[in-house]
Amino acid sequence: MSKIIVEKPSAEKLAALGVTKWPTWSKEVSQFSWTFSTQEIAYILEGEVTIQPNDGSGDVSFTAGDLVTFPAGLSCTWNVKKALRKHYQLG
Repeated sequence: MSKIIVEKPSAEKLAALGVTKWPTWSKEVSQFSWTFSTQEIAYILEGEVTIQPNDGSGDVSFTAGDLVTFPAGLSCTWNVKKALRKHYQLG
């Protein structure tokens, strides 16, 4: 399975992706299981999250300002440590 990719994007990359036109999603501090049926790219506006993939690979953390790519088929547990707000695009 592909890995979760976390990067600090440039303003140019965000503009090229059209991130500001993507829908937004919010989640309060919580813990929940999730499986990505398709690839998702998310730009984190607020919050702090640690994801624990079910395949036993290491935890992945991200915060505001990160651009995160989740591969299709990823099953994981989300630990939202600070309320999350993100732009996202399914692909």
